[in-house]
Amino acid sequence: MVLTGGPDRERDVSYASASQVTDALLEAGHDVTQRDVGPREPGALDDFKRWNGQCVFPVMHGSWGEGGALQRVLEQRGLKFVGAGARSARLCMDKHRAKAVFEEQGLPTPAFELLRTGQRRILQPPLVIKPPREGSSIDLYICRTASDINNARRNLRGHRDELMVEKFVAGKELTVSVIGRPGTDLPHALPVIHIVPATTFYDYDAKYKRGDTHYQFDADDIGLSATTLRYVQRLAIEAHRALGCRHLSRVDFIVDERDQPWILEVNTIPGFTTHSLLPKAAARDGLPMPKLVDQLVRLAMRT
Repeated sequence: MVLTGGPDRERDVSYASASQVTDALLEAGHDVTQRDVGPREPGALDDFKRWNGQCVFPVMHGSWGEGGALQRVLEQRGLKFVGAGARSARLCMDKHRAKAVFEEQGLPTPAFELLRTGQRRILQPPLVIKPPREGSSIDLYICRTASDINNARRNLRGHRDELMVEKFVAGKELTVSVIGRPGTDLPHALPVIHIVPATTFYDYDAKYKRGDTHYQFDADDIGLSATTLRYVQRLAIEAHRALGCRHLSRVDFIVDERDQPWILEVNTIPGFTTHSLLPKAAARDGLPMPKLVDQLVRLAMRT
């Protein structure tokens, strides 16, 4: 059963991703049904048990569907499912806690702090301000001056009690998807993707709506050495492991002008839309969508 919808702001993207996953699973030869699910709409899971279903594939983006709440329900019901368990999903969705783990493990991540309403900041601009438990660059601001910071906090006041503030690092925006190897779930880093948006940064529209974002794979096109790209892949695997991920994740980076990679965040349910990065990287690695989702389901069945 492919699960989609949910109460989060990325509901529409979840539908688009789930449709792609459902079609690919059907092409791979599975019996599949796609259903909506939410905290007040658990009927799909009741049906799944009655049907003697074997595996759940959550394709949900946002704090409830991706951030541990749904995963906790699936674990409590004893269901096998694709993706991170509840503890790992909750940790990855909380950017502040995840970055604290990176620091503890000695993994490079930009300086950060958590600000509550009315609290004075320590870090100085330029800064990135974003909700600590949100995805798809929703409510993200790049602030180059103190005035920008004040405006961002003012705009977010009232519906964001906490904000994560992170030192802005100028550089190349890279992402590395990690998937489990067949039969073992040992993490394997897919090819690095350099994201070159036509907009100021890789925002919601660039991710899901616009068609003018460019994606580069080759070291010469990216402008980084093969050694640096291998290092980024290694860091992605280390971040995946540090946060307790399984089956799949996507790790986002900035590489600065000195070619130093900085880990920004880890996504436990990356997108599966026609614009999405994990399917692009998998295809580059010789893994088309039907084979990719089949592999993920088989990993989940062994968990």
